[in-house]
Amino acid sequence: MAKTATPGQAAKSESVLMGRLKDHFKMVRRDIHVNKHIYLIALPMIIYYIVFKYVPMYGIQIAFKDYNLMKGITASPWVGLKHFTKFVNSYYFIRVVKNTFLISFYGTLFAFPAPIIFALLLNEIHSTKFRRTVQTITYMPHFVSIVVVCGMIHMFCASDGFLGVAVANLLGTEPKNLLMNPKYFRTIYILSDIWKNIGWNSILYIAAILGIDQAQYEAAVIDGAGKFAQAIYVTIPGIMPTVIIKLIFRMGEMMSVGFEKVFLLYNEATWPVSDVISTYTYREGLLNMNYSYSAAVSLFNTVINFALLWTTNFISRKVSETSLF
Repeated sequence: MAKTATPGQAAKSESVLMGRLKDHFKMVRRDIHVNKHIYLIALPMIIYYIVFKYVPMYGIQIAFKDYNLMKGITASPWVGLKHFTKFVNSYYFIRVVKNTFLISFYGTLFAFPAPIIFALLLNEIHSTKFRRTVQTITYMPHFVSIVVVCGMIHMFCASDGFLGVAVANLLGTEPKNLLMNPKYFRTIYILSDIWKNIGWNSILYIAAILGIDQAQYEAAVIDGAGKFAQAIYVTIPGIMPTVIIKLIFRMGEMMSVGFEKVFLLYNEATWPVSDVISTYTYREGLLNMNYSYSAAVSLFNTVINFALLWTTNFISRKVSETSLF
C-alpha cells in the first residue's frame, strides 16, 4: 500500500526544492555577471530569434483554419487537416516534392563535399602567400548578392553568352539559352552554388584541420605514410566530427531549397524540373492569397525537415560518437 507524505514531509520537500531553485538562479546571476560581455554580444541574436522565429510561430495555427483577413487569426474557423489533404491530393504535390528533393539531393551529393575537398587541397599548399590568395579569391563570390549572381548566370547562359556558345560548340548545335532548357536547370543551379560557396564553406573545415594535433602527422611520417596516406588516416578522421555535424544540419534542410535563387532562375519552360515547395507556397500564398493553404504546405515541409534531422542525428549517434543531441 502506497504511503502518503505527511504535511511535514511535504513542507520539507518544498523547502528543499525552493532552496535548489534559489541556488540555481544565484548561479545564473553570477554567470551573467562574470560573462556579461559574452551575453551582451549574444543578445542581438537572441532577440532576432525571439522576434523572427518564435513569435511568428503563433501564426502556424492558420494552417488548420480557413484564415480570413477581416476576422483575424483567432476568429477564423478551424478546419483541421483540410489544407494538408488538399496539398497531398493536388496535381502539384509530386512535382514540387520531387523537384525539391532532387535539387537538395544533388546539392548534398556534389556541393556538400566540394568545400571539404577544397580544404584538403588547400592544406597541402606550402606557400602561405599563394594559399591566402586562393582563399581570398574563392571567398569573394559568397559576398556577391544572389540577385547579381543570378543576373550573371542569365548573361552567361544566354544564346550569345559564353556558356551558351561553349555548350553549342561542344554539342555541335545552334547556340540556345540554356536556362530555357529543363535538362540544364539543375546542373546550372548546383554548379553555380558550388562556385559561390565553396570558399566560404571551406573555412570551418580549414579551422578543423588546423586543430589536428601535429604529433599525429609526425607519427604517420615515421610510419612511412605519404601525403595521401596522411590525408586518409589523419586529416579526414580529424575533421570527421565537423563533417558529421554539418551533414546533420544539411539533412535538416533537405526539403528547404532556397526560394530566391530558384525564383530568379526559373521560368515557365523549366517549371517541370525547377518548381519547388518554396516557389509553390509563394504563388499560392502571396499571388493567389491562399494563406491557410500555403501555411499548411510550409508546415508540412518543416515537419519533413525535422523528421530527417532527427533520423540523421539518431543514426549518427548510433554509428559514431558525434551527434547534435
